[in-house]
Amino acid sequence: MLSIRGAAARASVHQLGRSSVSRPALVTASTKTWRRSFSEEHVPGDSLDHRLRKDVKMLGGILGKTIEKHSGTETLNHVEDLRSLARAWRAGESDLSVLADKVRTLSAEEMVAVAKAFSHFFSLANAADNHHRVRRIRERIQDSKSLGVARREDSSLGTIEGLLERGVATADQIINALCSQKAELVLTAHPTEINRRTLLVKHQEVARRLEDLEQIDRIGGPDVAGRFEAEEASEGLTRAVEALWTSDEVRRNKPKPQDEARAGIAVIERVLWDSVPAYLRRLDGVLKETVGKTLPIHAAPVVFASWMGGDRDGNPNVTPAVTREVSFTARREAAKLYLKDVKNLTMELSTTKCSQELREVVGGSREPYRVICNQLAEDLEATIEMLQEMMDGDLEPCVEDLPVNSRTQILEPLMMMYKSLISTGQKSLAAGPLVDSIRRVGCFGICLAPLDLRQESTRHTEAMDAITRYLGVGSYAQWDEKTRQSWLLTELQGKRPLLPRNKSLADLGFDEIVQDTLGTFEVAATLGEEALGAQVISMASSPSDVLAVKLMQKEFGMPWNMRVVPLFETLSDLEQSEDTMRTLLSLPWYRGHIDGSQEVMIGYSDSAKDAGRLAAAWAQFNGQERLAAVAEEAGIRLTFFHGKGGTVSRGGNPALYKAIMAQPRGTVNGHFRVTEQGEMITQNFGHPGIAVNTLDIYTAGILHYTFEPPAVPSDKWRSTMDTLSEVSCEAYREIVRKDPRFVPYFRTATPELELGALNIGSRPAKRRPTGGVESLRAIPWVFSWTQTRLNLPAWLGVGDALAKVASTPEGKADLRSMYEQWPFFETNIDLFEMIAAKSDVRIAEHYDTELVAEAEAKELGTELRRRLGETAGEILKVSENPELIAFNKLLRWQLALRNPYLDPVNIMQAHILHRLRNGKFSSPAEEQHLQDALIITVTGIAGGMRNTG
Repeated sequence: MLSIRGAAARASVHQLGRSSVSRPALVTASTKTWRRSFSEEHVPGDSLDHRLRKDVKMLGGILGKTIEKHSGTETLNHVEDLRSLARAWRAGESDLSVLADKVRTLSAEEMVAVAKAFSHFFSLANAADNHHRVRRIRERIQDSKSLGVARREDSSLGTIEGLLERGVATADQIINALCSQKAELVLTAHPTEINRRTLLVKHQEVARRLEDLEQIDRIGGPDVAGRFEAEEASEGLTRAVEALWTSDEVRRNKPKPQDEARAGIAVIERVLWDSVPAYLRRLDGVLKETVGKTLPIHAAPVVFASWMGGDRDGNPNVTPAVTREVSFTARREAAKLYLKDVKNLTMELSTTKCSQELREVVGGSREPYRVICNQLAEDLEATIEMLQEMMDGDLEPCVEDLPVNSRTQILEPLMMMYKSLISTGQKSLAAGPLVDSIRRVGCFGICLAPLDLRQESTRHTEAMDAITRYLGVGSYAQWDEKTRQSWLLTELQGKRPLLPRNKSLADLGFDEIVQDTLGTFEVAATLGEEALGAQVISMASSPSDVLAVKLMQKEFGMPWNMRVVPLFETLSDLEQSEDTMRTLLSLPWYRGHIDGSQEVMIGYSDSAKDAGRLAAAWAQFNGQERLAAVAEEAGIRLTFFHGKGGTVSRGGNPALYKAIMAQPRGTVNGHFRVTEQGEMITQNFGHPGIAVNTLDIYTAGILHYTFEPPAVPSDKWRSTMDTLSEVSCEAYREIVRKDPRFVPYFRTATPELELGALNIGSRPAKRRPTGGVESLRAIPWVFSWTQTRLNLPAWLGVGDALAKVASTPEGKADLRSMYEQWPFFETNIDLFEMIAAKSDVRIAEHYDTELVAEAEAKELGTELRRRLGETAGEILKVSENPELIAFNKLLRWQLALRNPYLDPVNIMQAHILHRLRNGKFSSPAEEQHLQDALIITVTGIAGGMRNTG
């Protein structure tokens, strides 16, 4: 087994096995056992960890009582039976087949309730984990005696102190760097958040109630805080858990892009709106303590953008009309939040003292600040009303007509009041909520998060082909690259339009797909510069891909120079990206239209799916280095946009600080743009305390990189990485692309086919409706393997590569020195080790037993599991750890705790898939119950693993 093998974990599992309640006692002891099962797990580590155990025990008790109250003792008995059998199996006291036999005795309806119980355990355990993270952050802050930030290497306080102590940077240099640096976090609607928004809200209520109870404990318990307050907090937590249990956790309809966008807006509204100014105040405290200065109020070291409602790559549901609706909705919600701020300021700023400048604006009013606030409030209210009328179709959609259509119209009156308060000796008033509002404008702008637009390059090619055919000049799709560039540059420098202005796109005879593609440019030109970010081109491979987008922007009257961002995703595109950008930046017309800056997006998901995680990581590293050199030669400031997912196979890295420091030298340049996808949004920004900590880590990482960038790897290390990349890519593709057994195995051994039919996200599982694994999106590709706990995309090829290099003493020494001295290599090896620890070959084998019939496919499954074991061994040879994740005590404990709850869900899922694929049901109700149970197991496994795709 590749999960936990350490002594502590073995002792824990052994203890759990001994304490299992015998079957006859389950009827009377189920609730007690369910509660006790949470508290019996061994928690290694510091003195804070007992609190996590206490929280989980409390939540388990509430859940057990809730299950018994609403679903009966029998459901609880089934849950406890499965958990006890899983514990016995983990302890080596039973066979997995015993657990599988128990699952087969459950009816379809019973499986719904049992899967629901395990799934809710994981959601509650995750809530306890998040609460514990916040508690540890708070304790570290108290220990450091700093002003709101822990003194750690990956915190702004630890980073700034280290830079000063080592003489790397002066106080002024640090302030200047912070004023210019920027972490731009792009919220995306990839279907990796499998929980319904309804349940997410209830999870937040659980978190809030845990915080209430923690607060009562901090001030001395119920005797000090008041027994009524303590009882209310406890009862509130019970209500929250009951509300979770009695809600329908199955999403009955596929979410629309508008729903996903509203969920993104909700994160800003409920958490980030307050967390951003709170984080900036803490950063001010750090700076005051370390360099004796504070951050200027106009500085915005963190900003946000969004793909929700703008990412149409392979998603026909994101139409031009949807993009307009989402953009207008964001403007409206931003206006509502600013209106709330302004009304609070109206109450706050009742002072009569003001500057002469302000007096000249407001006249003789005795309350000058309230005059400014009231006028701004009126404008915002009118803006909200007009936006709603535009969305309802009662007004022509024109953002220029809005009373408040730019951030300047909000910022100017706020700054006028701020300067007046400062100049009249009212600094404390100026530094209050008014500063928070000013900083919100700097971070969130007029629409909370500017919308990126993304489309696949082939769609743009099809649109350009339709245009050239309409013009009678030939087929753009059939032209070679040189011909395309020549024609595009000619038209870009010309003045005549390509299409008549008096005809609609439909009247021109274009098909619906072309109308949709061109309609996006038509709508984008009307949304306003501040509402949009970048136009991203998926699967970009040539300069003409970028020039075509620039021409379509020109054709539809884009009134500003919207940046165009090529996304290099596949291994070949990454390798060719240097030539593509060198050609593009050598074109005089293009150089003259980018204002000295260029953004390039690096795709982590599709490159890893194409070549394997290790080869993709090295291609991304090399690609960034080469592109940075091209930009430097051309005198262009280059920004990299990192398209990462939540999982390792899609570029994810739970250690944000290390991920930034592992970037190639010369590629961050004070600006780090990265996607925050799916469940990672909830994990990183779902709680105010965690959100503040996440923002601080991004700030610290970029600042540290600025003054102490990583060393350039030696030629010897590069040569070793070349070998690792080549061997791993070949081994990966030998299986995924060339082995005829692979596709049948993948389709049967994983829930890939069923996942495509679930109502997880608005986007289809494939870019195109036809095609095999190559057309499958990276998310369902990774998601499927995560569900079976084989996690194949994250490690396949890694073991082969490491074994090849380590076959000689020199190679083995090289790997060790790279691990000890090169952040890029160390980070990747640690991630592979974590994935190996979270994988489980025996669970994956059970899926084969239940679902795979063909002998050849079964042979492949056996081979893959063997290779996973070999990969884990090769990883340990490099890290020289005694066992997987030997020094990650918290993760080891989490896995030991979760496995007895996760194992039954996996066994149930495999059985449900078998029954659904068999197609024999006693009634339509049975089939529906099985479908519901499958969805709940998907949610449960994702929650238990704490990641999906």
